[in-house]
This record gives sequence, structure tokens and C-alpha cells, in this order.
Amino acid sequence: MRTVAPIIAALALTACIDNEGSAPASPGASAAPNHTLLIPAPTDPTIAFSVGFGVGSQDDPPGKEGLAYLTGQMLADASTENNAYEAILDALYPIASSYSARVDKETTTLTGRTHRDNVEIYFELFSDAYLRPAFEASDFERIKSDTINYLENSLRYASDEELAKAALTEMIYDGTRYAHPIQGTVAGLRSITLDDVAAFYAERYTAANATLGLAGGYDNALVADFEATLTALPAGGPQPDPAIEPASWEGSELLLVAKPGADASISFGFPLDVHRGERDFYALWVANSWLGEHRNQAGRLFEVIRGARGLNYGNYSYLEAFPEGGQRTMPPVNVARRNQIFEVWIRTLPNAQAQFALRAAIHELRELIDNGMTAEEFELTRAFLDKYVLHFAETTAERLGYAVDDRFYGVSAPGHLARFRETLGELTLEEVNAALKRHLRGDNLKIAIVTGNAESLRAALSTNAASPIEYGSPKPQTLLEEDRVIANLELDIGADQVTIVPVEQVFER
Repeated sequence: MRTVAPIIAALALTACIDNEGSAPASPGASAAPNHTLLIPAPTDPTIAFSVGFGVGSQDDPPGKEGLAYLTGQMLADASTENNAYEAILDALYPIASSYSARVDKETTTLTGRTHRDNVEIYFELFSDAYLRPAFEASDFERIKSDTINYLENSLRYASDEELAKAALTEMIYDGTRYAHPIQGTVAGLRSITLDDVAAFYAERYTAANATLGLAGGYDNALVADFEATLTALPAGGPQPDPAIEPASWEGSELLLVAKPGADASISFGFPLDVHRGERDFYALWVANSWLGEHRNQAGRLFEVIRGARGLNYGNYSYLEAFPEGGQRTMPPVNVARRNQIFEVWIRTLPNAQAQFALRAAIHELRELIDNGMTAEEFELTRAFLDKYVLHFAETTAERLGYAVDDRFYGVSAPGHLARFRETLGELTLEEVNAALKRHLRGDNLKIAIVTGNAESLRAALSTNAASPIEYGSPKPQTLLEEDRVIANLELDIGADQVTIVPVEQVFER
């Protein structure tokens, strides 16, 4: 049985010790100077490590999309100068430990966790990973092949929901360095050589570009040893972030990824310039939680599309990047970004119901913006979040991840999670409803649909054809009346605003 008191205390600890003083006032990986984040938890028998570098897929050179990803994986999933890859696995297995790299748009973070009894063995292996990568050709070919296979096969043919999300990101950020998948493009990956990886590592993995984090039952000697590892890296200097400014557009745009035999997987949204630490961010989270909190069956989108009509498995909405949504229940860490998307995820459903489900979600979004939350909805959602947020970071490793993200976003003590609960207690219904009108919109959307019925959907959506649905059993009259409104909802998608792309061409170059 979980208890909340230790978690509440831990949220305060997430403020952490910052050896270099206060954080920057605006989001950005390369704006942060070197420092160490410390979250002491003396009673925790484990120790969590984090080494973050201000480099991500936005830094891929044009034509080499995937270079940041391959470089990050060559640190976490390959040999070092001191140990072959197989020897590393053999050494980690008996101490029940591991480490991995998350490469994102702006950051690459190497993280791991071990029992403090094994810290000497583990620390040597972990620090070798980012200080002394071997860049063996066999490791490189394996990782490169696996990454190309992910794009060509897994993403295109085994994960329609992730494919729709990635297609939406590409639509919104077209022309910017955020557009391509973090893993790269097929052509970009094929062009990358081992020499490219080694040169990229030497340029971007520097002491000036690093942030260290330690949490759990560590001692001062480990802190000193950890900080000393940075002296083995090149000093480096500030690296400017590329501009990420999504172009504005008028009217809703539709991308249909044509995949023979596929049901419909839908994502839609627009850029959102609100970040953690800002009061409007927490106001929007209250409304978004009511609309579509991830994996929450009480969300309005879930109730309308699945609960009342049984059209699919689930429907959710997001204020921040939420990768691997099908595998996780709580928000991820180490995916901090300067630019975010408000996104609605409509999980896979029959093609015949896609137009209605899309209309239903847009209808609910418009209703929320226009009419706001009611006092009862606001109070119930706020009370739910006050407890729910306690489970966002239940381990020292997760709290360390949030502390690293706080550094990126410039969120000062007591940190994002503690500020979340504090602000919840202060917010008013009027603030929430005003924030909705300031930041969200129910038109001028970008919509990505993976479908086996692309031509029919293009015709139906671009002409605003009615989309009535039928049921196999009787439904309440109030629901049928709502169906008529949804089935005829006006969508501003013109014929010239629809693009069909064969699935085999997606993320090719």
C-alpha cells in the first residue's frame, strides 16, 4: 500500500542542491551552465545517476538526420575502451543494474540506477560509457541497422498510433529541426558513418554541455568522483540552439498516411507556447486533465468516444510531449523542449468511424474553450490532481529526472512538482477558463491519420460530408441528439489542404 507522506516530502527534495546557483529564466538546453543536481535520500539503498548533454535531434546536420540518436545509443548500448559490449552486459547482470540513453529533440540523457553496495563496480562502467566510448564498427552497424529497421518496419507497419503522432509532429514543425523523428530519417541514417558519430561526440559531448545528477543513498566521496569525470571531457563552449518557430497557418490541414488494410489512428493539434513553472501551464493542466488525462477513464474524451459509444480503446489529450504513450501510465522525464504541442490522441478505431470520432473530439475541445469548466468539474478535477501528481515521481530516479527537467525549464525551488500542488490550491475557476481562451483553439488544426481508407476519408473530410453512426443496441435519446450535432460539425478542411502520403514514403528523407 502506497503512502503519500514520503512522496510529499520527496517533492520538496526535488528542489535539490544546485552547485551553480539559480536556473535560467527560460527553457533551453544550451543555456544551462555546468552544475550538479543532488537529491539526497539517505534511507534509499539505491543510487540513481544522470548525465545530461544539451544535444538532441534538433542538432542533426541536414542530410544526417539520426546522427544525435546514433551517437547517444553508441554510448549506452555499445563497447567502451575498457570493456566489450558483451562484457558490460555480463558485469551488469549479477548486480541487477543497467544504464540507458534517452535521446530527445534537445537533450540526450544517460541514466542508470544501482544498489549502493555495488556502486564501485557500477560507477566505473557507467562513467566509461560517456567518457570512453570505443566506437566499434560492429556496434555501430548493429545500432544503425536496428534504427533503420525501426523506421522502415516498426514505426511504419507495427505502431500506427506512434506513426500518426510522429506524422503530426512533422506537419507542425515542417521546415524546422524539430520536424523529423528523433531516430532520424531513412536516408539520413544511411548516410551516417562511424567517423560522423565520433566527430559529433567530440564536438557536442563536452563539459560545458553537461549536467550531472545524483539521487539516493550516495556519499560525498561519490559526488566528488562523479564531478571529477567532467575533467576528462573537452571543456567546450556554449552551443546555440537552432530556431524552432512553427509556421502559422489558416484552416485545418490534413495528412493521410495511406497504409493498406489499416484501421484509423488519429492525432491532431497545434503549437503551444506555455511551459512548466508558468501559472497558465497549471491552469491548462486542470482543464486538460478533465478533457483527457492520459490513461484516465474519467476524461471527457474517453467518456464521449469510448464510454458512451464504444468506438475505440481510449482518447487522451496532452500539453507536453508524451512519447511511448502506449507503454507508460505517468508522464515521462528527460523530454524537455522549448516548443510543445497541444495534442489529442484518438486511439485506433474502424475507418468507418474515423470522421465521427475526429468530429467528436474537436466538438469537445471547442465546447471546453467556448464554455469553460463548470465549478463542479473544476473542484473535482483539482482534488483529483492534488493526489494524482504525487505518483508522477515515486522513486528517487524519477525525482532526479524531474530535477533535471526543472533545470531546463528554469523552474526554481521547490521545483515543478511541488509548485504544481501549490498552484492547484491557489487557482480559481476563472483563471482556468481564461487560460483556455488564451492558449487553446478548436480550429486551424493540423490532423494526421494513418488509414487504409485514405481516398474515402479525403472526400468525406474535405467536403464536410455528414458522418452519422449506427448502433447495434438502443441508445438514450440525449446521446442520439448529440450524435446529430457531431455528425454535422463543420470542419475547415479544404480539398487543397489534404495530402496523402503512402506509408512506405513516410520519414524516408
